[in-house]
Amino acid sequence: MAANGELTGLGLAEARDRLAGGEITARELAEAHVAAVEAARPLNAFITETPERALEMAEASDARRARGEAGLLEGLPLAIKDLFCTEGVLTTAGSHILDGFHPAYESTVTAKLWEAGAVLLGKTNLDEFAMGSSNMTSFHGPVENPWRRQGDNRPLVPGGSSGGSAAAVAARAALGATGTDTGGSIRQPAAFSGLVGFKPTYGRCSRWGVVAFASSLDQPGPLTRSVRDAALMLGGMAGHDPKDSTSVERPVPDYEAALTGDVRGLKVGIPKEYLIDGMPGEIETLWRRGADWLREAGAEIVEVGLPHTKYALPAYYIIAPAEASSNLARYDGVRYGLRVEGDSLIESYEATRGQGFGAEVKRRVLIGTYVLSAGYYDAYYNKARRVRSVIARDFGQAFESVDVLLTPTAPSAAFAQGDKMDDPIAMYLNDVFTVPASLAGLPAISVPAGLDPDGLPLGLHLIGRAFDEETVLKVAGVLEEAAGFEAAPAFLAR
Repeated sequence: MAANGELTGLGLAEARDRLAGGEITARELAEAHVAAVEAARPLNAFITETPERALEMAEASDARRARGEAGLLEGLPLAIKDLFCTEGVLTTAGSHILDGFHPAYESTVTAKLWEAGAVLLGKTNLDEFAMGSSNMTSFHGPVENPWRRQGDNRPLVPGGSSGGSAAAVAARAALGATGTDTGGSIRQPAAFSGLVGFKPTYGRCSRWGVVAFASSLDQPGPLTRSVRDAALMLGGMAGHDPKDSTSVERPVPDYEAALTGDVRGLKVGIPKEYLIDGMPGEIETLWRRGADWLREAGAEIVEVGLPHTKYALPAYYIIAPAEASSNLARYDGVRYGLRVEGDSLIESYEATRGQGFGAEVKRRVLIGTYVLSAGYYDAYYNKARRVRSVIARDFGQAFESVDVLLTPTAPSAAFAQGDKMDDPIAMYLNDVFTVPASLAGLPAISVPAGLDPDGLPLGLHLIGRAFDEETVLKVAGVLEEAAGFEAAPAFLAR
């Protein structure tokens, strides 16, 4: 029987192969990860642990395998961001206002994962309603990054909003985890935590049963420890869903087969507008090194222009709060979750929302309500929508001459808990490299590619054409191999 540490150190693809070869059982794998989830409790990565369900699902998985009915993700233990509705399992979106909410249905993405044979370890912590870049806004407390600066034991943020998912996978408490990405909430936590984070094309994965933040931007995707694992997990998550009107009816390719390792002849664009003022030298150096790695692998490096990139962040922080203010209107204390009584229905609404929502959610609801109000709708919201169209057009023109774009993932490595909390603008700038692809609905991936001078992980970011996840994965695999990133977080040495 394999030791727990050996089993939790496996990747998804490795574990799949060992399960298929009969070297380990799903029960053994689940037991090892249940113990790892317990060991990772100091990180506060999970809101709800489901050990009994994990062992039951693992035993059912072993029985299916014995009958020759193994699915794509058979027996693989995963963590699920607590934004995905899971039937009978507490779903909070990181908010007080959803206290006690046990959905009577399963999100499409998680249903597909369970149909593929995956095992539920628990629900991971997140910024409240996915609003944040640090995982500091959760009602259930902040998540700690498993990494530490060399010679400095201050807890760091894991990024957000999918910070709990990132921390769980980085701490070897799950083989992979689901995240959602609205403006960078898969990719930025991946960069901060030394992981691969993949945001598929908008419409590739169903949003049905995912608690909504900004409906025209939200997209589920995987957080894993390798590009191959991301390809494998995405294959289990993706697919058309008639219950989601934004889901696109296209066949799901064999993403793992795209990892050929051959990028000869591909053109990689370097958008000059991403070289921003104040970019740390180590990030610029890593970006140039990434371009060199791809050039050495046979790709052609081409400078391209995305002239309206500088407008992406302000447009995003009009569109996303506007959609949030509309989506969060449903939380009124009447149908589900928290209810605070008042002398009238209106007082009950006000008290419930006042106590149920945290400061960041209130800030964004107020911004969104303002930009949608009479007299400001055209001046702000419609103008931001037009800017979004122009940004998407920039990408379309760039992809006439290149196959993928290479940029940094984030403007810094992980920062200390509490930093930037008093300056919302500084916090929002964490999304400066990831937001443009979100506004355009394009597939984008972050790959761990190096360490900063303090020994913290840094990511490189690839953006592809809509529904061309295969090319993005292919280039990401080559980048990953060239980078040879093998560093591990300090938490594993405890």
